Amino acid sequence: MKAIVTVLGKDRVGIMSLVCGLLAQHNVNVLDISQTILQDYFTMVMLVDVSNCDLPFADLAALMEQEGKDRDLSIRAQREDIFNAMHRI
Repeated sequence: MKAIVTVLGKDRVGIMSLVCGLLAQHNVNVLDISQTILQDYFTMVMLVDVSNCDLPFADLAALMEQEGKDRDLSIRAQREDIFNAMHRI
């Protein structure tokens, strides 16, 4: 299964490392990534493969969200099909 991970927050060193490290710890593969800085804000969107994740997807999403909150970031993980349905025009 594929998922979309979005990250938003005030730019600082280590955000990408944090997110990629969390994903790697749970055997999630990054397939594609786009990141930019908008003024002082870091924004990143990742397409990931969670097929081999060692956690149920809901637990992974909750973990990512909590890790983000602990660091003043918004980190969301959504199944790709749900993300696409929500953003369809």
